[in-house]
Amino acid sequence: MKKLFTILFIGLVSLSMNAQEKMAKIEFKETTIDYGTIEKGANGLRTFEFTNTGDAPLIVSKVSSSCGCTVPKKPKDPIMPGQTGEIEVKYDTNRVMPIRKTITVLSNAETPTVSLKIKGTVIDPSKTSVLEKKGKSVMEK
Repeated sequence: MKKLFTILFIGLVSLSMNAQEKMAKIEFKETTIDYGTIEKGANGLRTFEFTNTGDAPLIVSKVSSSCGCTVPKKPKDPIMPGQTGEIEVKYDTNRVMPIRKTITVLSNAETPTVSLKIKGTVIDPSKTSVLEKKGKSVMEK
């Protein structure tokens, strides 16, 4: 009886090892986009590109931002194995300040949560700094 249970147990273990479930995998070209220094009102649209390197369709269920000034857009359709997809991110460049935002991507991938980052600085070219004003007034004398 013990031999029968042992044989059945070994058989079940080997079956479960062979019957691995298919899984989607998401791999991004880059997980951080640097806007650099951009002017107020400039185009704030950027794109994160990714590939489904798994063997099952990838479904991006939700994409959210850490701030209302950043609007992400997820793909509508599943991304099949080997295909690429995009997540668009639009930052409101009318806000003159440093950019440090996180975009969270939720999917059915092996790693279900991925954090993406955007960074940079938005400047207003119509306003000169105090140092530039001092430098001009000294040079004019």
